[in-house]
Amino acid sequence: MATWRPFCAVRPDPSMAKEVAALPYDVMNSREAAEMVKDHPASFLHVDRAEIDLPRGTDPYSDAVYERAAQNLAAMVDQGILIKDPDRAYYIYREIMGERSQTGIVGCASVDDYNWGVIKRHEKTVAAKEEDRIRHVDACNANTGPIFLTFRSGDEIEAWMDRVVREQDPLYDFTSEDGVRHSVWKVSDPNDLAFVERYFAQVPHLYIADGHHRAASAVKVGTKRRGKKAYLGDEEFNFFLAVAFPAKELDIWDYNRVVKDLNHLTLDTFLDRVRESFKVRHLLLPSGKTEEDLKAVKPNQKHRMSMYLKGQWYALQVKETAFDPTDRVGSLDVSLLQNLILEPILGIDNPRTSSRIDFVGGIRGLGDLVRRVDGGDAVAFALYPTSIEDLMSIADEGGLMPPKSTWFEPKLRSGLFIHELS
Repeated sequence: MATWRPFCAVRPDPSMAKEVAALPYDVMNSREAAEMVKDHPASFLHVDRAEIDLPRGTDPYSDAVYERAAQNLAAMVDQGILIKDPDRAYYIYREIMGERSQTGIVGCASVDDYNWGVIKRHEKTVAAKEEDRIRHVDACNANTGPIFLTFRSGDEIEAWMDRVVREQDPLYDFTSEDGVRHSVWKVSDPNDLAFVERYFAQVPHLYIADGHHRAASAVKVGTKRRGKKAYLGDEEFNFFLAVAFPAKELDIWDYNRVVKDLNHLTLDTFLDRVRESFKVRHLLLPSGKTEEDLKAVKPNQKHRMSMYLKGQWYALQVKETAFDPTDRVGSLDVSLLQNLILEPILGIDNPRTSSRIDFVGGIRGLGDLVRRVDGGDAVAFALYPTSIEDLMSIADEGGLMPPKSTWFEPKLRSGLFIHELS
C-alpha cells in the first residue's frame, strides 16, 4: 500500500506565484529557456535551467551549472520570492485548460515504495538523463519539480478534494501565459492530513504518468544519502515530491510521428507495403488546412491512424490478422506503427536514437504535421491516444511501453512546490 506524506514546502510568495511558475525543464532546450525568461527574472527556469545565467555555450552538464542552480535557489529564498512553510501540509493543485480540468494532491512519495514496486513504471530511463537530475537534486538539496503520478481512485478522495476547494480560498490562483489556469489550496488541518494518509495507505499502487527520469534520480539521491550514515527512515531524503491525480481526472493526448524520408522507396511501393498490414483509403478534406478542417482526419478509435503523404491524407485501419490482440503492449497503436511500418518499411529500428524520426505532441495539432511534410519531411502519422487504463495495466504486468507513447496536458508547473531533502 502507498505512503503519502505531507511536507514543509518551499514555495512562492503568493504575489510572485505567476512569475515563478515555469514549464518543466525537459520540454525546452537552453536557447528556448533563455528566451522564455527575458521578461521574467523570477522564473524558476533560473533554477531548473541555470545554464541560461552563464556565458553562452556553457556545457549544460558542467559543475558550474549545478552550482549556479543552487545559488539561484538560495537567492530566491533570501529575496523573499520563495518562502518556507513552517508546518507540514498537503496541497490541492488544479489545472484548467480550455474545457479540461485535472485536480491532484501534492505530497511526498516514498523511495521505498518506488524500490519495492508500489510505485509502478512503464518506461525505460536513460542513464545520462538520470545523472543530470541526480546532480541537480544533490546540488540544490531539493526536489524542484514534482513527479506526475496517478492512481485508481474511489469517490471518497475526490469528494474530499471538492469539499476543500469549495470551503477554502485558494493560496494561488493565476492563469499562465499559455492560457492554463493554476489554482492551489493548502491543507494543514490535522484531521485532513490524517484522512489523506489513511486513504493512500489503502491505495495498492501509484503509477508514474510522467517524470520517469526525475523519479529515478530522486530515488538514487535518497539511496546515496542513506549510504552515508545510519538513517531512521523518516528523513526527508527518503521521500520525493509528487502530485497524485485520480486516473479519471486525466486524459492522454495523441503523440504523433514525422519521418524525414521514405527509405529510398517510391510512393507507390511504400503504399503497397503499407497495404500489407492496413486497410488504406483516401480522406477528402474541406478546402483549407485549419485545425477545424483537420478534425475530419483525426483518428477516432484504437487501431486507426491517419497518414499525411505528398499533400494527401490517408486513413489506415490495422488488419485483424496483423497483430495479436492479447499482447497488450504489442497492440498499442504506437507499437503497431513501429512494428508494421516504421521498422519493416521505413527502416527505423530504434526510434529513441534515429535522426530520421521526430515526435510531435498532440497539443501542437495536426496542422504541425501538415507544415512539416509540406516543408520537406516525407510522411506523418497521426495516432489515437493511448488510454490511461492501458498505461496502468501495462505497468501492472511489468511491461514497458514504447518510447513517446504518452503526452500529458496541461503540464505541471515547476517552482510552485519545492521539497528540501534536509
